[in-house]
Amino acid sequence: MKNIILSAIAMAFVLVSCNQKNKEEVTNSEVSEPVTQTESTHEHQEGDMHDGAKSEEVAATADQTSFSIKEIVNNYLTLKNALTKDDTNGAADAGKVLYATFNKVNSNSIDTTLKAGYLDIADDAKESAEHIGDNAGKLDHQREHFVMLSKDLNDLIKTFGAGQKLYQDFCPMADDGKGAIWISETKEIKNPYLGSKMPKCGTIKKEL
Repeated sequence: MKNIILSAIAMAFVLVSCNQKNKEEVTNSEVSEPVTQTESTHEHQEGDMHDGAKSEEVAATADQTSFSIKEIVNNYLTLKNALTKDDTNGAADAGKVLYATFNKVNSNSIDTTLKAGYLDIADDAKESAEHIGDNAGKLDHQREHFVMLSKDLNDLIKTFGAGQKLYQDFCPMADDGKGAIWISETKEIKNPYLGSKMPKCGTIKKEL
């Protein structure tokens, strides 16, 4: 009988110990869960901050590369078309507009690696446009400066693209027989250097 009583007491002691241990494990588990959630939230916030910074960096790069010479090209084509018709006044007006377009360009919008090159080309192109604009009635003088202007525009297109399909044409008789290029928006040859004298003189050198 005595052994039975001792066994019962021992069993009761074991059960109490097990229950106490289970309670401790549950309690520890409940305490640890909020900590894990807090750490996860912190990591997520850091990830959001990193993604946000990366997005701002990409946006800044996009701003630097958003520069376009499309308006410059369009003004040049207007000038070119006036010269094909021997329209000296129309060429002068287009030259003044082109000059003004160069002046309003925000050079800070140009990628820093391309800015110096642009400014060097633009300075020469502006001078040619100004001469054409100031010399209405002097068609030969306007065409002399159009030779240089066309070279400058070709360089700008090589660097920045034109945003449209264009053609580089060549006249072997222009510039006192040395030959000169011009830029056209059509495949049809309309010579701005010779105008009505030889409107079809020239060839397409390449597509831009």
